[in-house]
Amino acid sequence: MEYLEIDPKDAPVPLLLEADPSERLIKSYLPNSWCYAAKSNDEIVGVCIVKSRGNETAEILNIAVDPNHQKAGIGTHLLSFALKKLIGKRIQRVELGTGTFGYQLAYYQRLGFRVESVVKNFFIENYEEPVFERGIQHKDMLKLYINIDPDSDG
Repeated sequence: MEYLEIDPKDAPVPLLLEADPSERLIKSYLPNSWCYAAKSNDEIVGVCIVKSRGNETAEILNIAVDPNHQKAGIGTHLLSFALKKLIGKRIQRVELGTGTFGYQLAYYQRLGFRVESVVKNFFIENYEEPVFERGIQHKDMLKLYINIDPDSDG
């Protein structure tokens, strides 16, 4: 597996749709973002989209792994790679938004992300179609963050 930074224009939208069901939102946050990818045999099987929010802060807007390659540690390695690259860009704090329940929340918490706030009705107000996971509708978004060490290798 190869991990690298790619041009956001090369990020495969069908893969990004695995993590964010709104193509409209994906196309709105791709420009001027940083894009990190996991490649296997010249095929992108994982992608992480990050945008600078100023003041040494960045936000992860999408991280997705092809369903045929999930549960193999690719997402964890990709996120670790992205965080190291962000340290090199002088980022010290990384934020992201996720649903208030489900696999993704536990995943991010295992990696050290902490809850900062709740954005009420985010999924209701920002998505044309309701977003469901395991038969439960996502309504609110949790904002999570992690402080990354600027003195570590990156």
